[in-house]
Amino acid sequence: MATQDPSVTVHVRYVTPAISVIDIEGEVTAFAETVLTNAYTAASTNSTKTIILNFAGLEYMNSSGIGLLVTLLIRMNRHKQRLFAFGLTDHYKHIFELTRLNEAIFIYDTEAEAVAAAQGA
Repeated sequence: MATQDPSVTVHVRYVTPAISVIDIEGEVTAFAETVLTNAYTAASTNSTKTIILNFAGLEYMNSSGIGLLVTLLIRMNRHKQRLFAFGLTDHYKHIFELTRLNEAIFIYDTEAEAVAAAQGA
């Protein structure tokens, strides 16, 4: 029996003890749940206050992928962490506006802007 593997890869980077970045490449769909959950676990330490999602390598995200982001956001809120993002195309920025995710996830154009905002808060 064939199993579907997620067509997404992630890489976790630690910018400072309080800031982690998750680089996302590929497709964020329901099949990415385990990969994203594991990335969040790796990115979240006792001192992590902000996790920044790098969407520069995003190829595709559907409604299930949006749902995964909402689940991640709820988990982070429980841990009093903030979720930032950068690298979204205009299309996905518009999707975030339509779904009102832009009200819960701070969106920046570049990693430097996101990191500076995280450090200033």
